[in-house]
Amino acid sequence: MARTKVFKSGNSNAVRFPASFAVQPGMMVEVREEQGRWIVEALPTEPKKIDLTGIWGSIPGLKPLTPEDREFEERELDWTGKLLKRD
Repeated sequence: MARTKVFKSGNSNAVRFPASFAVQPGMMVEVREEQGRWIVEALPTEPKKIDLTGIWGSIPGLKPLTPEDREFEERELDWTGKLLKRD
């Protein structure tokens, strides 16, 4: 069991965790009070999102679609499957 002291950080009260607790800077935790006790639990890490900004320009021929490229002609589709027959 480790002991620590509450200290002032800006307008908030703060607690330092001993190094033996393996708490990483930036780690998200949930703090709640249950029956007069404070419970601190680590939150699961969110999956990292892929940043695609570095890919722009690295694929030859990759370009954004223009509004004209997004338009298409309406055509009637045969949903009965008759046109799907192959010889």
